[in-house]
Formats: sequence, C-alpha cells, structure tokens
Amino acid sequence: MLGLGNTYNTYVFAFSLIIMVKTIQSRDISLYELEEKFGLQLVTNPNCFTEWTEDLPLLTDVEKLSLERVRSNYLNLTKRRPMSEEAVKMVVLSPLLDLAGFYQPPFEIETETSTEISAEDEGVVVQGNIDVLVLNKRLWILVIESKSTKFDVLTALPQALAYMLDTPNIEQPTFGLLVNGREFVFVKLVQQEKPKYARSYALSIERDAEFQQVLNVLKRIGQLILL
Repeated sequence: MLGLGNTYNTYVFAFSLIIMVKTIQSRDISLYELEEKFGLQLVTNPNCFTEWTEDLPLLTDVEKLSLERVRSNYLNLTKRRPMSEEAVKMVVLSPLLDLAGFYQPPFEIETETSTEISAEDEGVVVQGNIDVLVLNKRLWILVIESKSTKFDVLTALPQALAYMLDTPNIEQPTFGLLVNGREFVFVKLVQQEKPKYARSYALSIERDAEFQQVLNVLKRIGQLILL
C-alpha cells in the first residue's frame, strides 16, 4: 500500500511490505522504483487510452477565443524569462480549469504541498517545484516550475503516478495532467489486476489544434470522473 506523509515540508512515500518498510522521498522516486515495488507497467497500445483522442466534446467559438487569449498571455509573459509554477497556474492552468467547468459543482479541488526537484544543467544545480492539485480524487494535476530545459513536462511523471497509485478507489481509472506552461501530457492509470498506465504525447500551447485538444480532453475527463 502506498502511503503519503509530510516530513520537514517534503512529501515522503512509504512503501510498506510484510517484512520491511522502505521510505523514499517523492523527489527521488523513479519509474523503475514504481515498476519494481508495484509491478507498474507502461501500455503503449493506443486503444488503452482513447479518452484523450476519441469522443471529445466540441469547443464553441467563445471557448476557442478564450484559449487564444490564454496563449497570447503566455507568449507575452515568457518573452523575457521562464514562468514560475505560480505564474503557470495563474495564467495557463486556472483559465483552462475554468473553461472545463471544474470550478462549478459537483467538482471539488484540493491542493497539495509542493514537491522539490533538482537537476544539474551544464554544471549548475537547478532547483524547482512541482505543485499538485486534485479533482474529485480522480484527476491529479502536477504543475512544474521550469527554469531549465532539464525540467521538461515528463519530469513530474513518476510523482504523478505515485500519487495516482494512492487513490482510494482502484475500481475506476484515474487520470493525470502534467503541465509546465508550454506542454501538457495526460496520463491514465488502471489498477485492476496489475497497475498499468498510458500517456498522451506532449501537446503544445503553441499549436492551435493541440491547445484546443487540451481543453477537449479536460472536458472529456470531467465527464468521466463524475460517472
């Protein structure tokens, strides 16, 4: 069972076995660890994650104009410097969640404490954060502060899967969204029998069709997590 605790403001994931307990900091967790401890498997068959490509709701002209405004804001604000995770949440993510209807009943949003990440870029240690939002215990959104090319959108994938594995309802699939402002990756986790996950490719805010697809998928997932 995967448990979540808070020690010195750093989330700690405890992997409890019958004869031993091993504690791993979330910033150090890897896909290999998840595969070894939980038998987690990546599924590449596109039929296993059709929610990001099929039966997507149509967008209205007003929604398309709103997305264009979000993209324009993003491009303007990133001319001089990369956006912090707080700016990404305010300028990009918050409008998307609003357009998808996640601020209205019956949806509920919870916030989690940031997870620290670090990487070495050309001999310099670069630090960042991953902020976590949870919708109805079925959609986990991880926002990445990207001050370096080392922190691409998939940096948060192991942490996202660790959170998703801790869902109280394993009978239904859970979903994740990884965001760094520029790119978006959707993740689906199914835990019946052995846990398996699939993911989309990275959708870019700089491409009209792909950015519109991000909102399409959010609206589609919103329909599914209310079932």
